[in-house]
Amino acid sequence: VQSYSSPVIMDEEYYSGGGGGGGKNDGKIQEDCLQKFSSKDYIMEPAIFNTLKTYFQSGGSPEHVIQLLSENYSAVAQTVNLLAEWLIQMGVEPAQVQERVENHLKSLLIKHFDPQKADSIFTVEGETPAWLEQMIAHTTWRDLFYKLAEAHPDCLMLNFTVKKPPLCFLISDAGYQGEITSVSTACQQLEVFSRVLRTSLATLLDGGEENLEKNLPEFAKMVCHGEHTYLFAQAMMSILSQEEQGGSAVRRIGQEVQKSAHERGHDASQITLALGTAAAYPRACQALGAMLSKGALNPADITVLFKMFSSMDPPPVELIRVPAFLDLFMQSLFKPGSKINQDHKHKYIHILAYAASVVETWKKNKRVNINKDELKSTSKAIETVHNLCCNENKGATELVAELGTLYQCIRFPVVAMGVLKWVDWTVSEPRYFQLQTDHTPVHLALLDEICTCHQLLHPQVLQLLIKLFETEHSQLDVMEQLELKKTLLDRMVHLLSRGYVLPVVGYIRKCLEKLNTDISLIRYFVTEVLDVIAPPYTSDFVQLFLPILENDSIAGTIRTEGDHDPVAEFIAHCKSNFIMIN
Repeated sequence: VQSYSSPVIMDEEYYSGGGGGGGKNDGKIQEDCLQKFSSKDYIMEPAIFNTLKTYFQSGGSPEHVIQLLSENYSAVAQTVNLLAEWLIQMGVEPAQVQERVENHLKSLLIKHFDPQKADSIFTVEGETPAWLEQMIAHTTWRDLFYKLAEAHPDCLMLNFTVKKPPLCFLISDAGYQGEITSVSTACQQLEVFSRVLRTSLATLLDGGEENLEKNLPEFAKMVCHGEHTYLFAQAMMSILSQEEQGGSAVRRIGQEVQKSAHERGHDASQITLALGTAAAYPRACQALGAMLSKGALNPADITVLFKMFSSMDPPPVELIRVPAFLDLFMQSLFKPGSKINQDHKHKYIHILAYAASVVETWKKNKRVNINKDELKSTSKAIETVHNLCCNENKGATELVAELGTLYQCIRFPVVAMGVLKWVDWTVSEPRYFQLQTDHTPVHLALLDEICTCHQLLHPQVLQLLIKLFETEHSQLDVMEQLELKKTLLDRMVHLLSRGYVLPVVGYIRKCLEKLNTDISLIRYFVTEVLDVIAPPYTSDFVQLFLPILENDSIAGTIRTEGDHDPVAEFIAHCKSNFIMIN
């Protein structure tokens, strides 16, 4: 606690007053001042000087003031400073002490914040408070304003300081616009919002996939704050997506935001179509808009699109490459139990295959070539897998006989995604594993093939494996549950062997740290990993995996006697080639 940490010492100027009193309201003024002097630690208040001057000018007694200020002086700030000095003398880092004090003070302010009292401060100041610029220079207090603005959207003082231009521009001009994404109310100013959008987009584009997963939810929340912010952001991303360098990454972010808007219950399909090429094809736009708004495909609109994309001069393929639209095909063609009119099934398959396989060449905004070389084979693969997966008469035994066919079809990316969705829906059935007799069910074996063929699907596969690993299969006994989880760990190890290393090891590391996983399963994972890895190792991998091995509950139970000890060899290699960071 730095400000006002020393009590005020009154000198002769205050004792002498300067006004002499005698006014009609002197008694009332003195009474108001004395009431303030009687409050706890008032001597520490910024207004103490003005109050003293007012009191003495109205003829107040210095002795009475000294008595009240002394009796009500609790020295809270001084006590905090004293405790902080003690902590530092005991060996705690000064920065850590300051952070602890500031965070505690911030939590108290959030807990006891009174909007009415805050509004009275605003009324007295009448303009941007002088202390505001000093506060926004500190991360802790900026974060305090952000949280208070979210919790008290109707507070007049916060409206003045956070929602309106002064603080927004002060924070933005000071270079902190990247933080404003956490305050949706700060998105009301176009100039500030455009700065924040630019900074946030640059952060998402520069940080890779892990950074995207971390920051995308907050970015999507900001963009989806209102129709105006969503339209502005998507329009800008639509323009940027046409750039050769980085355009595809921006398009991906725009699609993720569109997906987030849908999950929040917003129908943004019309904006999506308007920003694309749909406006030039009103019939296609109407059909697409109807299905996207309802969240379901229907034969009538599918027939319209089928005729257009079977013609000699079809619309641009980008028109139907809308992720939300393609997800509807996944549900219709690969979800167990889904029913499609057999007379229209070939139309569904054709449109999905067209979106997935056709390549167009454009020059100066004019299409010069349409490559449909893979359209027929893609359609055939989709139809084959659809007939196998959605046939209720085919059990696990029949599927094993068709594994060769499934493996061939899985080489097509769109089919691999469909099979992944189908596996997810199938194995998520409560009684699925209870009815399995094989050590590795055929559906999980298909995940291995997907991992082998399609690197871009690795995150989705891991997400499914984690979901199954953390599910409580109460219908199985304890030993059966352990065997199932070992099977799932085998799939994770295979995923690791196909190049998706850090996310897999990072997840197991978290399981060990949370102490929510049977330690024998982690030992099993470590043993399997040691069988498939070999030097050289990256520093990131060593930083994640070595602490798992060095854990007493792990290393002490899997070391082997003899010349070949993979645990000891790995640890020795890491110690001699890497500097560990705690």
